[in-house]
Amino acid sequence: PCLQQFVVFLENKVGSLHQLLRKVEHDDLKVMGLTILDSADSAIARLITNNYERTLETLQLSGLTFCETEVIGVMLPDREQPHTSVCGSLMSAELNVHYVYPLMYRRNGRGAVAVFVDNVDEALRVLKEQNHEFVTEDDLLDYDELYG
Repeated sequence: PCLQQFVVFLENKVGSLHQLLRKVEHDDLKVMGLTILDSADSAIARLITNNYERTLETLQLSGLTFCETEVIGVMLPDREQPHTSVCGSLMSAELNVHYVYPLMYRRNGRGAVAVFVDNVDEALRVLKEQNHEFVTEDDLLDYDELYG
């Protein structure tokens, strides 16, 4: 149930992100999650789209340097403190959360996040045990924001 995240290495200069997004965001290919980490001379864009295979092909043809990692797509529960609930579940298993960022995905009025942890299998087990819902590649592929 993991999502494939593309980690794209960019020069930290005006227009680099725009160039990446122009290559990725076309036709019906949509960015569902994006976060940027920059330093003085380089930047890293973490990117999730609604179609993994088409994005992989696009990036392979782009000449950009990238790699792939797995993240867990988690629906935020309908609770007063939804983020605390997700992080608390992972903390109960002593899992280290490296980063979290929002997904542009909604289901039944609830948002979702992408979570990168040090032990994906254990995190999936714990989140499932605590009745958290996941966001899958199929969910993103079939997602229509008007009816999601």
